[in-house]
Amino acid sequence: MFTGLVQGKGRIQSVDSRAGQARFQITSLFALDATVPGESIAVNGACLTVETPGKNAFSAYASAETLSRTNLGALRSGSIVNLERALALGDRLGGHLVSGHIDCLATVIAIDKVGESTQFTLKYPEEYGCFVVEKGSVALDGISLTVNTCGPDFLSVNIIPTTIAETTIGGWAPGAHVNMETDVIGKYVQKMVAPWTKTPSQDVQASGGLTEDFLREHGF
Repeated sequence: MFTGLVQGKGRIQSVDSRAGQARFQITSLFALDATVPGESIAVNGACLTVETPGKNAFSAYASAETLSRTNLGALRSGSIVNLERALALGDRLGGHLVSGHIDCLATVIAIDKVGESTQFTLKYPEEYGCFVVEKGSVALDGISLTVNTCGPDFLSVNIIPTTIAETTIGGWAPGAHVNMETDVIGKYVQKMVAPWTKTPSQDVQASGGLTEDFLREHGF
């Protein structure tokens, strides 16, 4: 589990790609001490497992599933990434709960200056729109951000100068593909209420209408 507060940037030293999978050698551009084999580190928001730790460096493997869901497959030697170590019990939760499990790729479609801030607008697959709410949280390339505005298949976020300087956002341009993780709490809520949000032509009508037996069957 992570917070979406990026600790610093890292540089991809090498990529060993084989059969749709990849192994990355990553050097941190900040003090990254005492990493151990098996610990989790978010790389552009994607949770990867440390295989071989080193001084301010580590190697990590990404499966075909991870590469199919994220922008990690586009990384090359010299690419810059966001890094965050896993949350420890008792740490401040300054961002929001981030699992490191990427839902989809979002695409930057517009960049606008708003005072000293910069507003980025991104488009994403519409099936994830139910998990994005105005003033809610979203993680983009592992960065915990507040949704400024949103629609069925787009959102905008307002980025302050500090975030631009300390993360990879400064390198985003129109057309850039960004890892997107929606709010994990929203996913569980949606899953729990799904049986009661179907159209009447499904469960209710199939059972003969909204009866006492139907309510009892569904936990009421």
